[in-house]
Amino acid sequence: MAQLPSGHVPLIGSWFGWLKRPPHSLDTEIWADTRRSVPLLHDLHASSDAALQSLVARFLHEKTITPLAGLVLDARARMQLAALCCLPLLGFGAKGLRGWSQLLVYPDAFRVQRSHVDAAGVLHEFEDDLSGESWEAGPLILSWADVQADLADPFAGFCVAIHEMAHKLDALDGAMDGTPPLPRAWQREWAADFQRQYDAFCDEVDSGRDTAIDAYASESPEEFFAVTSEYHFSAPALLQAEMPRVAAHLQRFYNPTRTM
Repeated sequence: MAQLPSGHVPLIGSWFGWLKRPPHSLDTEIWADTRRSVPLLHDLHASSDAALQSLVARFLHEKTITPLAGLVLDARARMQLAALCCLPLLGFGAKGLRGWSQLLVYPDAFRVQRSHVDAAGVLHEFEDDLSGESWEAGPLILSWADVQADLADPFAGFCVAIHEMAHKLDALDGAMDGTPPLPRAWQREWAADFQRQYDAFCDEVDSGRDTAIDAYASESPEEFFAVTSEYHFSAPALLQAEMPRVAAHLQRFYNPTRTM
């Protein structure tokens, strides 16, 4: 196949690149209101604020935000959602938005049908009420009431939007297993440290002891990563005290000064 002259950009490529290009800036008044209404954004440095604005603009440009069951979301609510979803991407970058296109938002916790086959081969079917869900190759789903509850108590260790975005990052390497895409050497170190801490945490939960970290983290390695990601942003001192090696990895992963 003949090569194009150096510096030449095909017209069709330029056209589609332009179509995908996010807005250059956000509404300054709405962004200022978002910064005030989302406490996790209060301490952002100017460079991180600029990077987050760029991610939020891209999110709002590329993702379809669909309110369900009569919920109405105005521009401020949509920017709140985008900001919370993009906060975990400050260190990882816009490539963390790959692989999905829609954010579904319910007014409150939503009910899903579950099935489980036990060790004896018996199928159990049941309903589960969720505040959020992230499909490996599908939409991200949030409860608006739970998002608002997280904003009202922002440093309690919970943030459903960050939890579900952690699952999206986890899935980018093709396996939702508690390890997001990382350089090979770091991936081995991460996997060893997370597995060791996950096993120890599961032992604590199984023994019936109260744990400082939400016991839901013992459900699976992927839930362990998502739950500890919530603590990284909303209760970092607690995570550092309870799981210093995990906290160190998450600081490196989510820290906006990190390069990969």
